[in-house]
Amino acid sequence: MDGILNLFKPSGMTSHDVVAQVRRLLRQRRVGHAGTLDPMAQGVLPICVGQATRVAKYLSESGKAYRATLIFGAVTDTYDAEGAIIHTANTDTLTREKLEEILPQFAGEQMQVPPRYSAIKLHGKPAYSRARAGEDITLEARPVTIYTLTLLNWQPPSAELLIECSKGTYIRSLAYDIGERVGYGAYLAALIRTRSGPFSLSESITLEQLAEAATSGTVSAYLYPADKALEQYPALHLDAQTAERVRHGNAFQHDQRGGTGMLARIYNESGTFLAIAQWNDQDERWQPIKVFSEGEASSGR
Repeated sequence: MDGILNLFKPSGMTSHDVVAQVRRLLRQRRVGHAGTLDPMAQGVLPICVGQATRVAKYLSESGKAYRATLIFGAVTDTYDAEGAIIHTANTDTLTREKLEEILPQFAGEQMQVPPRYSAIKLHGKPAYSRARAGEDITLEARPVTIYTLTLLNWQPPSAELLIECSKGTYIRSLAYDIGERVGYGAYLAALIRTRSGPFSLSESITLEQLAEAATSGTVSAYLYPADKALEQYPALHLDAQTAERVRHGNAFQHDQRGGTGMLARIYNESGTFLAIAQWNDQDERWQPIKVFSEGEASSGR
């Protein structure tokens, strides 16, 4: 069983909890998720099964979209509703117009400091474990990109935002930063991931649906092929001779050239997904970096 499940993660479960449940339901050892969601959050959580686990990192690197609810006038130590309130402020003078004036300032490329209560490793230990132990820790700012930031609804002191962003963006940190910029403080009250790469919320399935499919033997109906995770990269189709070179991990030339470090999906003449290749500027050739045996990564939809 190989492929990707577009799973809906409910609130109250960790991403690892979901992976463990999928392992039990499918009786598969090779299962992994692509892009962690906090326990409080819900929404799209792509689950890679079997050989598709080899493309999980590429799916994790793709863009995400969220609907986030922020509460203004309070700050928590975790930047979300699960933390302890450490500051409050009166928001009577905060208006929709003020928010709409501030939000464009967060669009585009920027440096973002992750929350202290996050899974980022700091000297070998998760930052949240050090924070809970009372350590005074500082995390380094990381580059992120906010593509879209739109105010959907304003019911003081609550705001609902539509966010499209790059990998590595912490919506909790964004909520905190927006709160600081408007001067009233804010925390993340609810979060739904509506898209992860090519996978959307409207097409996601629940764990209950997956359990039913596992019982009826129809899981394959929900499995997407591994190359679905690579749709952001160009597709190169090879003749039989060149495809054979790729199967053995050998570099090859193609009419379509790439840029520095550029990735591509590789297919044979019949359209079977064979490999992921990277452009080598020095040799001006494509070098396979992950090779799949025919059919192992192209099962499912």
